[in-house]
Amino acid sequence: MELTLIGRCLCNHVQYRCGAPLAPATFCHCESCRRAAGAHVVAWVTVSADTLVFTAAKPVEFNSSDRVFRSFCARCGTGLTYRREERAAEVDISLSSLERPADIVPIDHIYMEDALPWDRPGDGLPQYPKTRPVD
Repeated sequence: MELTLIGRCLCNHVQYRCGAPLAPATFCHCESCRRAAGAHVVAWVTVSADTLVFTAAKPVEFNSSDRVFRSFCARCGTGLTYRREERAAEVDISLSSLERPADIVPIDHIYMEDALPWDRPGDGLPQYPKTRPVD
């Protein structure tokens, strides 16, 4: 598989490349993502875990909740990845860590049941209480 996406942390210490998205990107409003990022929403794109290659320093990974692991740069703190044990073949990449984040446009909002009361997106994209429905 041709590796098509490249990204990095803010300080450029951690750099990566990975394959094309497996699914459309999403905006996540869950409490866990909000707290991990220090932001009201995080945009994620899912890629095949076996295509993710760190080309400079590796990020620090920690167990953020039951069977969930997140990674970040130890120098600048940029959040980079999210993975779940039950989806071992996939990893979510922070859309904003991509070199060209504008090339991938999220199609929906998930975990709106956790969104802050003042966080009411007006972009017209579908909004789901939890995860997006499985087709």
